[in-house]
Order: sequence, then structure tokens, then C-alpha cells
Amino acid sequence: MQRKLQRTIGKEAMILGVCGGLGKYLEADPTIIRIGAALLTIFSMGGLLLAYFIMAIIMPKEA
Repeated sequence: MQRKLQRTIGKEAMILGVCGGLGKYLEADPTIIRIGAALLTIFSMGGLLLAYFIMAIIMPKEA
């Protein structure tokens, strides 16, 4: 089965579903992805925030 990178919807999506989708794609806990993204955003002075919103625009929602 081929994996697709998609934003999650419903309970798994916190803001736009990007971290939940990455968690499913990487077969990792989305909470760990969210914590890592938050820490990287803080330490990169918001650089990851722009990438997050670009990914939210580009990634399709799961069906």
C-alpha cells in the first residue's frame, strides 16, 4: 500500500492537521511531531511557522 502525505481532519487535527498528517506518514505519534515543531519554531525564531502554513496550503486533506 502506498502512503500519501495528507493533512488529517477531525480529532487528530489540532490546528490545520499538518503535524497529524506527518505523524501518520512517518508512523510516529503526532504529539511528538507537534512538540518538536513547537520547539523548532521557538528556537528558529518563527522560521518553521512559515513552512507550516505553506504545507497547510499544499497538502491535501485526507478523504
